[in-house]
Amino acid sequence: MNRSVGDYLDAGPGFAEGEVIERIEAFRRRRPRLRDDIVTLAHGAGGKASAALVDAVFVEAFRNPQLESLGDGAVVALPSGERLALSTDSFVVQPLRFPGGSIGHLAIHGTVNDLAMTGAIPSWISAAFVLEEGFPIDELKEIVADMADAAAGAGVAIVTGDTKVVPKGAADGLFITTAGVGAIPVGRELSAASVRPGDKVLLSGSIGDHGMAVMLARGDLELEADIHSDTAAVSELVEVLLAAAPATRWLRDPTRGGVGTVCNELARSANVGIVLDEEPLVVQPMVAGACEMLGIDPLYVANEGKFLAVVAPDEAGAALAALHAHPLGAEAAEVGEVTEQPAATVVLRTPFGGTRIVDMLVGDPLPRIC
Repeated sequence: MNRSVGDYLDAGPGFAEGEVIERIEAFRRRRPRLRDDIVTLAHGAGGKASAALVDAVFVEAFRNPQLESLGDGAVVALPSGERLALSTDSFVVQPLRFPGGSIGHLAIHGTVNDLAMTGAIPSWISAAFVLEEGFPIDELKEIVADMADAAAGAGVAIVTGDTKVVPKGAADGLFITTAGVGAIPVGRELSAASVRPGDKVLLSGSIGDHGMAVMLARGDLELEADIHSDTAAVSELVEVLLAAAPATRWLRDPTRGGVGTVCNELARSANVGIVLDEEPLVVQPMVAGACEMLGIDPLYVANEGKFLAVVAPDEAGAALAALHAHPLGAEAAEVGEVTEQPAATVVLRTPFGGTRIVDMLVGDPLPRIC
């Protein structure tokens, strides 16, 4: 059952409304804690289990200021004063090909987009391949060709790499890991710390296309729909946005965990509220129908060619106009706003005037989507 924000304020006798709000906010600001003894698929889904694993294992071991920001990429300063962004990602999607793309497209687009979310202009990519014994060479050539096409389209060069072969049964055909580097233009600053109440939340297009395309392509479900992945490099679209709205605060591509999880990460990091409006959120009819049949909320379904942007209120109109003028931003919309309360919380406002809290993704509702 969906509950409104007001429902959570009615805590019974002995609690003032302000105290209830404070308790809710304190609870929601807590990072998830790792309670598992073994790794499960949920730890790779991008939700609460992923956050707990990253905090308890990786951040705890490697702690440093760049890592602790937990952004899409690290921003490092060179002795010259210039700043570089670095990002890395592994791709284990099954099937290797799906409507609209392949693991090769994802391997380039995913890293390019992560760099773009830091404000960097992507330039160089490294690629490492783990191949299972028996993998067809012709199929490998096709996937590598997809990577080459995607890199050319994104304006990046694949400049180094590595190849390993493991015995049959030790991998799932092919895994690809890419890392990317790009320079951040002088004066460009994007961070959750810059987000302020009153800022507007923009979404560059429809949601859920990639996750549902991959799920149906696996063939495990007796469900057919003409859904194509949205995989694309959004770096050019980001530059269009930043030219029109130079005071843009923050960017993130809603991949694993979808829009709902990414907005929760922002709300907690910036200690603000995010109020999303359901009506302007674009979900293609076939995606919406498939999600409804499978009992999946599109807000948690992965995208591979979209981004969320938080922009200054006085630049929102110009930002949307610029996005609409680009093919990848034709369906861009203002989908919400940043509020002071309820802090560290995401709320969805329905067309009927009600509200419901949007929590971080729990569990692993989708197959490996990247």
